[in-house]
Amino acid sequence: MRVFLIAGEASGDRLGAGLMAGLKTFGDMEFHGVGGPLMQAEGMQSLFDMTELSVMGLVEVLPKYRHLKRRIRETAMAALDVAPDVVISIDSPDFCLRVARLIKAESDVRTVHYVAPSVWAWRPGRTAKMARVIDHVLAILPFEPPLMQAAGMQCDFVGHPVVSEPRAGPQQVSAFRAAHGIGDAPVLLVLPGSRRGEVTRLAPVFGAALRRVLAARPQMRLVLPTTQGVAGVVRELVRDWPQMPVLLDPNEMKSAAYASVKASAFACADVALAASGTVSLELAAARTPMVIAYDTHPVTRAIMRAMIRIDTVTLVNLVSETRAVPECLGRDCTPERISAALHDVLANPRAQSEAMALTMQRLGQGGEAPGLCAARAVLRGLGQIG
Repeated sequence: MRVFLIAGEASGDRLGAGLMAGLKTFGDMEFHGVGGPLMQAEGMQSLFDMTELSVMGLVEVLPKYRHLKRRIRETAMAALDVAPDVVISIDSPDFCLRVARLIKAESDVRTVHYVAPSVWAWRPGRTAKMARVIDHVLAILPFEPPLMQAAGMQCDFVGHPVVSEPRAGPQQVSAFRAAHGIGDAPVLLVLPGSRRGEVTRLAPVFGAALRRVLAARPQMRLVLPTTQGVAGVVRELVRDWPQMPVLLDPNEMKSAAYASVKASAFACADVALAASGTVSLELAAARTPMVIAYDTHPVTRAIMRAMIRIDTVTLVNLVSETRAVPECLGRDCTPERISAALHDVLANPRAQSEAMALTMQRLGQGGEAPGLCAARAVLRGLGQIG
C-alpha cells in the first residue's frame, strides 16, 4: 500500500510517526511525502525540510507567502506523481488543505486529515471549505467528531498521542537530577515554543519573568527542552537570562534518548512556564502544574481577538471543562503577570491535579495506542479492514 503523508510541525511529526508505525502492523507500506526526523525514522524520505512550514500567525506568514505557495504546488505535484492509495495530511491546515485542494482537482484519491482544525475556537466556517477536499478526519480531541460530521466528513476520535508516551519513573528522575547537577533543588521547566517566531517573541518576556521568580526563590533551577529547528536560536536568546538553563538539545542526541531525557525533565519539574499549544497536554500527562503564556504580532493579536469564540486557549482547560490552568495571553503576557501566576502555582501546586487527571482520562489514557487507532481508522475508511 502506498501512503503519502504531509506534516509541517514537530507535533505533526510525532503524530505521523505513530500513525506510520501503526500502519506497518497491518502489512507492507510504502511511505512518501514531507515529515520530520521521527517520520523519516519510520521509513519516509522527506521532499524538503519540514521546518520550512513551521510558520504561525497571520502577519508572520506574509514574508514567506511566495515560498510557501511554491512548496504547496511542489507537494501536490509530488503526491500526484506517486499516485498513492491515500493522502494523509497532519495538522498545519493552512498548508495541508491547500495541497489537498490541488490534489482533489486532479484526482479522486482519498484524503485524510489528522487533527481537526480548531473550529470550536475560531473560524467555524472552515469545516464547509474543508469538506470539499477532505474525505475523512482523525480527531484527537473527544468533542470534535460531531463538528466534522455535521459538515459531511467522516470523523473518528482516535485518542491523543500524549496518552501513550512513556513517563519517567523515580530512578530516571534521580538520574536526570544527578547528571545535570540539580540535586534536590526545585525545578522550573521553561517551554517557550517550537517555532522561531514565537521563541524570539516570548524568550525575552519569559526571561524577565524568571528574573522576578528567581529573586524570590534563588535556589530554583531552570530546565529548557527545545526542538531541533530552534535550538540554536534558543541558546542565543537565553544568554541574557538571570540563570543559564539546563538546555536539552535534540540535535545532540538520538531521538529516543532525547525523548527519555525530556520525559525526565517534565517529571522532575515543580512547575512549568509554557507557550500555548499541545505542550500543556504533555505537562498534564507528567502531572506538572503549569502557567501558560503567549503573545503574537499585534496585528495578528487584534484579528484573533475579534474572531475567537472561547475564553481559554489551554487544552487542559478545554478538555477538563475547567479553568484550572492560569493563562497570560496577549497584553497580559507580561513579566509581572507571568511571575505572579508562577508564584501562585508554586504556593498551591495541587490545584491543577484533578483537571490534569480528567484530561488524560478523556483523551484515551489506558486504551489502544492512538497511532494504532488512527491506522485502523484509515484502513477502515479505505475498506481494507472491517
